[in-house]
Amino acid sequence: MKILLVEDNPSIVAFLKKGLQEEAHAVDIASDGKEGFYLATNNTYDLMIFDVMIPFINGIELCKEVRMHKINSPIIMLTAKSEEEDVIAGLDAGADDYIKKPFSLHELLARIRALSRRGTTNTSVLSFKELSLDSLKKTVKRKDTVIDLTAKEFSILECLMKNQNQTLSESMIIDYVWDMNYNNASNLVKVYIYRLRNKIDKMYDENYIHNIKNIGYILK
Repeated sequence: MKILLVEDNPSIVAFLKKGLQEEAHAVDIASDGKEGFYLATNNTYDLMIFDVMIPFINGIELCKEVRMHKINSPIIMLTAKSEEEDVIAGLDAGADDYIKKPFSLHELLARIRALSRRGTTNTSVLSFKELSLDSLKKTVKRKDTVIDLTAKEFSILECLMKNQNQTLSESMIIDYVWDMNYNNASNLVKVYIYRLRNKIDKMYDENYIHNIKNIGYILK
């Protein structure tokens, strides 16, 4: 999942970014409302997290502006304020959920999982022939065999399975798996694809992951 975090407190940013990345999420960071608005309207995110008290444009106004641009990604608001009117203001601005500081990482991750399930009748399980991936339980199986993947391997496979039968360039995979400040991901994509092939295809007659020369990779 690709997440935008708009927060100006460096310690909270470091804490949340580390925790989200450990759950195989790619995280872009903005430290104020203007930067957050630019990223939100120029990139595609699966979920966004806005602190209320941020410079230039506060989180509630940022949420309103994002919704005015017809961006429907789930939004979670973070705030130190506990007054009911602030909660109502955030939800009325278009937020999907609201967490009051201090909060635990486990609570935030649970809210993210809940929002991932909300508003859809689709299961969290992605399937391709004998291969299945559960994005909530973070499990992968081929036939009845459980396949252990690292966080990055899981994210790349999830990207391929969401776009099965479509060729993805390295830059498309990087955009899904790594944050925007990562400059050395291109070589790593090749390494992770090699590892995935060993785990997903090596023991089976039919290969699922293919390299399209000079273009990218495809699950077919």
